[in-house]
Amino acid sequence: MPSDSVSRPVPGIEISLAAQTLTLFSADSFSISYPVSTALNGPGERQSSGCTPRGKHYVRAMLGDGFPVNTVFIARRPTGEVYSPELARQFPDRDWILSRILWLCGLEWGKNRGPGVDSFRRFIYIHGTPDSEPMGVPRSHGCIRMRNADVVDLYRRVTPGTPVLIR
Repeated sequence: MPSDSVSRPVPGIEISLAAQTLTLFSADSFSISYPVSTALNGPGERQSSGCTPRGKHYVRAMLGDGFPVNTVFIARRPTGEVYSPELARQFPDRDWILSRILWLCGLEWGKNRGPGVDSFRRFIYIHGTPDSEPMGVPRSHGCIRMRNADVVDLYRRVTPGTPVLIR
């Protein structure tokens, strides 16, 4: 078999709900895995379900470039705050979205794109979370949570359009 026909992973991200990991594959066979935390409510695509949607997605938008690690975002906008334990005590019920946001868009009509199931309209992100939050345990409201250092590292390795498979 000619060497140019060797099967290589397609550059992109694969998220395993069962293993609670995110793996980034590159075109040159490099891969790196990070622990994540997906939805406490498990997998699912329905609007307002609090579940992590499955299937083929892509990174539609990336937010947070140039902001400090632990920058707090609300509605995709930096609040001017930097997360700290003191801030957490002030706002104990906040769902913290920190450091960087990779906003996902579904590619499968009727499954994760379109009325009632649209990942983009559900505001499904890969984002940072307080480092005190456990990884490897489903705890989110539907998003894919990562350690702040990990999401910053991932952010610098991908671009908008990067394929994402959630399985």
